[in-house]
Amino acid sequence: MEPEQNITALNDLLQITNDRMEGFEKVEGKVWEMYPDIKDEYDRMIFQSKIMRNELINLITEKGGKPHDSSSVVGALHRTWIDIKNSFTVSNLEESTLQNVVFGEKAAIEAYQKALDSNNLCEKSREIVSEQLNSLTISYNQFKKIEEYKKKD
Repeated sequence: MEPEQNITALNDLLQITNDRMEGFEKVEGKVWEMYPDIKDEYDRMIFQSKIMRNELINLITEKGGKPHDSSSVVGALHRTWIDIKNSFTVSNLEESTLQNVVFGEKAAIEAYQKALDSNNLCEKSREIVSEQLNSLTISYNQFKKIEEYKKKD
């Protein structure tokens, strides 16, 4: 594992984390009126994302890299697609928003798992990324349960 590979993998995760944060900002407030019980979990996910972002930036700079502290083109396209989709699904915006959160969390989990499987991370990076993946998985499972519960309403 080369230091450059470690930095590249971490920068990829940093962009995904930034995509996640921008996605959260995009849907914030769209669900709370109808499902106020979700707000605390959602706020926790936003706070968690900020911590994850800072941890990734620290790992990158410790390795002598420059953090690519922006969102990705793919993330921007996905958010645009969500806007377009939501403009046609006004009748069930809350359910659509929950589906988008679940989709985004699943995509983040897959990216984190791919980074771990690549063997491009040093020991310290691997530990932190693994902890972050665990947090993402917990959030994904919680929102998946909420989404399934809301479908029964």
